[in-house]
Parts: sequence; C-alpha cells; structure tokens
Amino acid sequence: MIDGAAISHVIAWVIGGMSVTFVVLVAGAMFALGRSSYRK
Repeated sequence: MIDGAAISHVIAWVIGGMSVTFVVLVAGAMFALGRSSYRK
C-alpha cells in the first residue's frame, strides 16, 4: 500500500529533479552561447 505522504514525496523528488536538470541545461546553453559570441 502506498499512502499519500509517499506519493507526495515521490512527486516532490520528480519536480526537484526536473527543475535541477532544467537549470543545468539553461546554464549550459547560456554558457555555450556566451563563449560562441565572444569568439566572433
């Protein structure tokens, strides 16, 4: 049996993981764009 607390905990972990991945991707994209623009 899975109770509401466990479900909310899993949802919180999934949202946290997705937000961390999104932040890393955005930071990497901005860093790559910044480096490519500096080369010009």
